Amino acid sequence: MKNSAKEPGKRVYSLDALRGADMFWIMGGEHIFHALAKLTGWGVFVWMAHQLEHTKWDGFTFYDMIFPLFLFIAGVSMPYSLNKRIDRGDSRAQIYRHVVQRMLLLVFFGMVYNGFLKFDWENMRYASVLARIGLGWFFAALIFLNFNRRGQAIWFVGILIAYWLIMTFIPVPGYGAGDLSMEGSLVAYIDRLLLPGRLYLGVHDPEGILSTLPAVSTALMGVLTGNFLRDERQGLTKLRKGLMLGAAGLVFLLLGYLWGLFFPINKNLWTSSFVLYTGGWSLIFLSIFYLIIDVWEKKRWAFAFVVIGLNPITIYLAQGGIISFEQASDFFFGGLISYFSEAAQPVLEAIGYTFVSWLFLYFLYRQKIFLRV
Repeated sequence: MKNSAKEPGKRVYSLDALRGADMFWIMGGEHIFHALAKLTGWGVFVWMAHQLEHTKWDGFTFYDMIFPLFLFIAGVSMPYSLNKRIDRGDSRAQIYRHVVQRMLLLVFFGMVYNGFLKFDWENMRYASVLARIGLGWFFAALIFLNFNRRGQAIWFVGILIAYWLIMTFIPVPGYGAGDLSMEGSLVAYIDRLLLPGRLYLGVHDPEGILSTLPAVSTALMGVLTGNFLRDERQGLTKLRKGLMLGAAGLVFLLLGYLWGLFFPINKNLWTSSFVLYTGGWSLIFLSIFYLIIDVWEKKRWAFAFVVIGLNPITIYLAQGGIISFEQASDFFFGGLISYFSEAAQPVLEAIGYTFVSWLFLYFLYRQKIFLRV
């Protein structure tokens, strides 16, 4: 992991802002709207609170979008970061060493997040969000480094089709072929067979082994998008790029929905339809941020998100138990919050928690400390 003494060089500001907006919800934003829904009972807050809960199995809510959007953004950044290394003269061996190191660090950090330092191997969960990001990014990086854009697109489509065929036609002992239930899917069977320790859902892990395969396509979709954003062909203006991203997003939303009619949109299984559907939303969100920030140069509103987006792994690990932001928030705001009604206090506590977390990241920003894996 690299502790940068200065902010990274030229960046796509909208990517940092979108990454920060994505992380905002798991940094505390979700708790604010859950508390508002409980306090007010207003329809808009109740609807938002519902959207900030994962779908139990088949289906889709906004909260199911957060993880694939982050992996998509990691893919978009890849052509910028790896081409920068190539342009400065890094050898192939140095670049491969970097991508392997990044993958291993993310897998390790994911284990630390899940309690590695407690040394309770039997009850520890080995799969993790960070491991999926690391593995998805790693295999997408290998494809990026060894294939041109056409080859990358073929891999993107091929993985999705292969995963659909595997999930549909390979039988599971006791359940048969094509069972997409939590217990009976091939994904769950392989997790129970090969994953040590504790599975997150008992019979299945949403960040398990086989379902990491289509996550590579999520990262590859980002890679293809990053290639497109870097394209400097004449006539391909920033405005046109932004509009084309939005149009492509609508197409992928439709494709994901149609595929979902017979291969359901399902985050736990990370189905091929889920990849296309969340990819469509990712393209639309990126289009909006890119047009507002990089095309029309309206940046000031996004600063709070950029502060988050420059240190996403830091805040994820810190909130996993390294730093008690809840105690810090109570230290600074607990006395003031106690003067408000009991019903209103959860809202203020959620706001205080999120604000203290953001202040921590702002301190790092001001000190020009950016933790990069």
